[in-house]
Amino acid sequence: MIRWNWIFVDRPADRFDEAFTFWTAISGTRLSRRHGEFGEFATLEPTPGDAYVAAQAVGGAGGAHLDIDVEDLDRARRTARDLGATLVADHDTWSLVHSPSGLAFCLTSGDGSHIPAPVTGPEGDRSRVDQLCLDIPPSAYAAETEFWAALTGWPVQRTGRPEFTRLLVPTRLPVRILMQRVGAEQEPAAHIDIACADIETTAAWHESLGARRVRRGAHWWVMRDPVGVTYCLTGRDPLTGKVSRRTADR
Repeated sequence: MIRWNWIFVDRPADRFDEAFTFWTAISGTRLSRRHGEFGEFATLEPTPGDAYVAAQAVGGAGGAHLDIDVEDLDRARRTARDLGATLVADHDTWSLVHSPSGLAFCLTSGDGSHIPAPVTGPEGDRSRVDQLCLDIPPSAYAAETEFWAALTGWPVQRTGRPEFTRLLVPTRLPVRILMQRVGAEQEPAAHIDIACADIETTAAWHESLGARRVRRGAHWWVMRDPVGVTYCLTGRDPLTGKVSRRTADR
């Protein structure tokens, strides 16, 4: 059984402080003390509610990955391996895993129950870090969709756009999961989506904190944070995750 899920915001170690000054501001959180062998981990702690966003200092350009808290870690490891995943590193309370196409994620043994409320920006606009989008190359898309559905036990749902498939994550969990078939063959990756009551107002707030707009999608803004890593602002209700009446499904 999956008890909780997490978004890990992976950012370059030499720009960690700059990155998380931004991410704590836009998520209404505070950064915990750093921990890990090299001080590479921290938690973005909300008030109130249980944490579901975490920070990791990495050696490369950065990105994002999913952590899944499970009831039985050994069983989850076996299931992932039987479905074609590779166990890269095992520890007492967590494992680093690569999906069949090589997408990194972690199986962990934590827990949570209370999803924090959305953050309110300076103009009263509400938003919430609420979704991880898995960016999958065309050749691996069908197999990855099957893998994630089998691993989690959650059904999949087609959306209004053919390049997107959604895992129907239970509403008791904080992180929605969207799978995107990208247009070209490339290494699989993941990026963070933020649900916004008002995309334009939220985008302007983020710009004031050092982010920049990259391009306008059909119903979303592609952004870069102050250290240059891509994320998206999407037109979904930050409380329910439902698409705004003014936008189409994503």
